[in-house]
Amino acid sequence: MPVATTPPRRPVPGRSRRPGGLRRAVHRLLTLVAAVAIGAGALAAPAYAEPSVDEIEAAIDKQWERLEPTIEQYNKVRAQLKVNKKKSDELQKKITPLALESELAMNRVGDLAARYYITGPSQEIGALLVSGKPDLLGEQVTMLDRLAAQERKELEGVLAVRKKYDDQKQKLDALIATQEAQQAELAARKKQIDAEIKRLQASLPKTTVKVTGCPTINGVVSEAARIAIRTACAQVGDPYVWGATGPNSFDCSGLTQYAYKAAGIYLTHYTGAQWNEGRAVSRSEARPGDLVFWPSHVGLYLGNDLMVHAPRAGKPVQVASINRMGQTIKGFRRPG
Repeated sequence: MPVATTPPRRPVPGRSRRPGGLRRAVHRLLTLVAAVAIGAGALAAPAYAEPSVDEIEAAIDKQWERLEPTIEQYNKVRAQLKVNKKKSDELQKKITPLALESELAMNRVGDLAARYYITGPSQEIGALLVSGKPDLLGEQVTMLDRLAAQERKELEGVLAVRKKYDDQKQKLDALIATQEAQQAELAARKKQIDAEIKRLQASLPKTTVKVTGCPTINGVVSEAARIAIRTACAQVGDPYVWGATGPNSFDCSGLTQYAYKAAGIYLTHYTGAQWNEGRAVSRSEARPGDLVFWPSHVGLYLGNDLMVHAPRAGKPVQVASINRMGQTIKGFRRPG
């Protein structure tokens, strides 16, 4: 009886002869698909372009909006410190002679007391008894009492004045200490914001811009305003430096102070103070040489909606429109 045998299987085309070949083929296919998907995702990812000059300038302007009030507050505190330290020095000059005067008065009272209560009366009484004029004894005692009272009154007056100056100086010294602390805090805040501005400025392309200076000015201009305008315009192109008052760098209120100082008019190095140091004029009445104000900025008006001003760090003294984008003019003031 013949034995039945199973015929050998023929290999299927495209199938691996080795065990597990199908699994390896599928794994390679999945790996390839994943790689293609990742590559496609990378191609689809948005490309981030470098910020433009205008975008960087806009970022700096935004930082400057935070910094400008800090700078003006610092200038305010510094101006007040200068005044208060001067007052303190003047009070100290008054206190010194008062201290000497009170010491001398005290010595006179002490000498009088020693003479009157220790040696004086007995000698005077003996002299009066010998002279046979007892009525003079009462007169002498009364005179000494009056003299002592006068000395005490003089001393009390000196001490009262001295205490008054001491109290004033103590209050001033406390105020100075507070303002010095405020100045340090504002300087620290300024340093942080300034560092961010410098970082942004470092990414700006370097360019050279030729400055033409101020335009020709026509109209009613006082002699003081003419000098101030000429002085401010001569600074066009000078760098902005926070807290600077010239002659080679300026901040906004430092420029206006410098310009009017040349005309013999002193303005405080602080926008808030300069607002109160001139006569208010309406926009329609504004003339070249007037000061134009924003909450934390000031410029020197040139007429025709133009001004010369120190705008901010990274931008030199320049002529610009008073219509600052997004900022409302606070008003105009006429110095002098």
